Amino acid sequence: MNLQQLAVFREVMKTGSVSQAARNLHRTQPAVSASLKALEESLNIKLFYREGRSLVPVPEAHYLLSEASEVLDRLSAAEQNLTALRDRRTGRLRIVAMPGPSSYLLPEFISRFIEDRPDVRVTVATRSSLQVRNLIASQGFDVGFCDSEVLEEPDRLLLNVDLSCNCLCAVSSDHPLAKKQVITAKDLDGHPMGALQPTHSTFENTQAAFADANSEFNLRIDTQYFLPLFSYVEAQQICAVVDVLSAISYLQSHGDAARITFRPFEPVVPFGYSILTPHQRPLSRLADEFVAQWKGWLTDSIKNTDFSS
Repeated sequence: MNLQQLAVFREVMKTGSVSQAARNLHRTQPAVSASLKALEESLNIKLFYREGRSLVPVPEAHYLLSEASEVLDRLSAAEQNLTALRDRRTGRLRIVAMPGPSSYLLPEFISRFIEDRPDVRVTVATRSSLQVRNLIASQGFDVGFCDSEVLEEPDRLLLNVDLSCNCLCAVSSDHPLAKKQVITAKDLDGHPMGALQPTHSTFENTQAAFADANSEFNLRIDTQYFLPLFSYVEAQQICAVVDVLSAISYLQSHGDAARITFRPFEPVVPFGYSILTPHQRPLSRLADEFVAQWKGWLTDSIKNTDFSS
């Protein structure tokens, strides 16, 4: 018994006619008759008897029809699902990202990505960059997005892309420095500043930039990630040296209501991002497509956003 024989049998049961079944299946009548005969021989059961020119199914044939239909329907569904997976139209994505991008930019991108993929299910978790790295290493998620600085053991991860940018200076739009095209550490000498916590390399790099400019780095507020600093910047309580994606997140989420101006900062303070995937488990076609598009979107956003005017 094989799937082809079951498909022929089901069509004969539906039509009650070998000739009609042959037409529906685009096969010859002798081929359909031979397939039915082979099925009966493999089961050692007579499935039909003739009444004149008609085929009459025996009770066992009705039972077989139920079983055959279930098998064929499941096979058809599997084929459709696999086709959808191949075409990246269905599946599940499990994404974990550091705070900041996971609150606005990533959801915005995911919304666009799944717009024409109604059968894609997405899980998004927010963790620290170190936790993102650990979760990807343990294969708990498909895709991770974090700071580049936490990658101390790249052999345990597949690093798809490492993106870098130069940090910006965030000042209130009413601040006198907002009129400058470039803000320097000298401009901020002694000014109250906000920054990431001292354990982060960006804090050290910002501090070093001020030292190189013989300027005082007057830290007033430090936070785990950049977005919370913007409330204090809006209130003119601090200025802050921040990454590009945090700036884009703020501007896009606030629109015309934005009260912060972002300008290039000198001396340069670098900031890096990493898209991570598990080293021990191949990506699904859907996840692979997501990573490729996310990489392209990030690259374009970093490259094409003008903060000098």
